[in-house]
Amino acid sequence: MRILICEDSVLLREGLVRLLDDAGHEIVAALPDADGLDEAVAETSPDLCILDVRLPPTYTDEGIRAALRLRAARPDLAVLVLSQYVEERYASDLLAGRGGALGYLLKDRVADVGEFVETVGRIAGGATVFDPEVVAQLLGRRALDDRMSRLTDRESTVLALVAEGRSNQAIAQALHISGGSVEKHITAVFQKLELEQESGNRRVLAALAHIEHGGHTPQTGASR
Repeated sequence: MRILICEDSVLLREGLVRLLDDAGHEIVAALPDADGLDEAVAETSPDLCILDVRLPPTYTDEGIRAALRLRAARPDLAVLVLSQYVEERYASDLLAGRGGALGYLLKDRVADVGEFVETVGRIAGGATVFDPEVVAQLLGRRALDDRMSRLTDRESTVLALVAEGRSNQAIAQALHISGGSVEKHITAVFQKLELEQESGNRRVLAALAHIEHGGHTPQTGASR
């Protein structure tokens, strides 16, 4: 896999280069800031771009703005954003934006090299992966259990299939129900999880809620 890294910390940048290179990936560029990022992406055609949330010169939102720009311009480019802390607003902006595969992880996760490398592969393969702490902030840790308990078995099953990335048509085929029934179940899930239109990408947020809750999948024959 071809990977471009944009991280201002020399130690973390070089560490990412080393561990990803050792994992068999090709590092096409390793930048200290977002200056020249768009040009580097155009020249090197990476499969995945890893960016820090806060980059020079202001160390505020340069990384997020760059990620949003890249996702809008290049929907085929997978983007992984790394953050020192949970930044709920930035995570919400990413979910609401256009683009393809997406990851948002706390930098502490890099310490678990095996898990981090696996996550990088999943994102490059088309998955959306958000750090559990970020999900907890977005959805409300305590309230999540209560909201998830409102779902019927059939709604939970539909949600589990959504979390697998299946389309409405694929879910309908798997459960032997109509596409209209799938839409009604998904609408009910959104309502019970209190994901309104302004919540951004409700389908992704619902999938993240399922994963954060343990990813349990009821028997598909349940119809309650």
